[in-house]
Amino acid sequence: MYNNPYPYSSDNKRYYTMNYYFQTKYHKKVAKVPLNAGFTCPNRDGTKGNHGCTFCSAKGSGDSILAFFQDLNTQYQQGLTRMRSKWPDCLGFAYFQAYSNTYADLDALKEIYDPFIKDPTVTGISIATRADCLDDEKIAYFDSLAKQKEVWIELGLQSIHEKTMQMCNRQHSTQIVEDTVNKLKQTSIKSCVHIMNSLPYETKEMMLETARWIANCKPDAIKIHMLHILQGTQMALQFFNEKFSLLSIEDYVDIVIRQLEVLPPDLIIERLTGDGMANDLIEPQWTVKKTIVLNEIDKEMVRRNTWQGKYYKK
Repeated sequence: MYNNPYPYSSDNKRYYTMNYYFQTKYHKKVAKVPLNAGFTCPNRDGTKGNHGCTFCSAKGSGDSILAFFQDLNTQYQQGLTRMRSKWPDCLGFAYFQAYSNTYADLDALKEIYDPFIKDPTVTGISIATRADCLDDEKIAYFDSLAKQKEVWIELGLQSIHEKTMQMCNRQHSTQIVEDTVNKLKQTSIKSCVHIMNSLPYETKEMMLETARWIANCKPDAIKIHMLHILQGTQMALQFFNEKFSLLSIEDYVDIVIRQLEVLPPDLIIERLTGDGMANDLIEPQWTVKKTIVLNEIDKEMVRRNTWQGKYYKK
């Protein structure tokens, strides 16, 4: 049906989608339900900083959460109901998205995560956090959960270029992300690392270098984001003051394809562009139409006769 040279695909996608991974493993659609567990971040509470990363929204990147201020069970059940209105027999995956979801002591983490592991409507959990909020004791705890249900830990890297990340106020090194991914590889936990294209003053070659770093570090998955300039963020102030350039949709499609080409062919691609919340988005407006962006990537990969891992070097 599809003349597709890429092996890890059952459709026209020339990269390893999360949907393909879940379908292969569970033989059903799996829907991630985003949640706010009430955490903060050491980069917001004064421990390392007060304003967070400059691109991060007031909701700690949890803007798509349906019932942001409700209790966790309500959030999950409402979110799962919404997902099942689209995919009636889908499985639910609890995605702790907002802020840093391991930034608490172990007893507090157990109170939050243990009920989800015991809940029969939860297939697995995915936990977004910072590499500097995961010590060995917490990793051992999540490893014990991962022996019961699928557990993912997602780490924000964004860029390997320290000058960029100092400007973005990340407040931790690239090295700690690498160290943490290597620790997670010794466990049953799966790892995902986030990167971001079009950060201020980065060239396409710098963005490619970040992708090559991912290829070398080799987490289980990656999320690729386009920088969103959101109202109320420090990044928005910088954008208005400095007028730095942002990638066009054509340039974004180009760099994403070039990044995919250098990644391992069996590394899962959780996303290729973020969900821009239209109400808060200042620029780039083309990111609102996510389906169009993904379709352009698919079409251009066919035109170039390329696929994920085509130029990957072990």
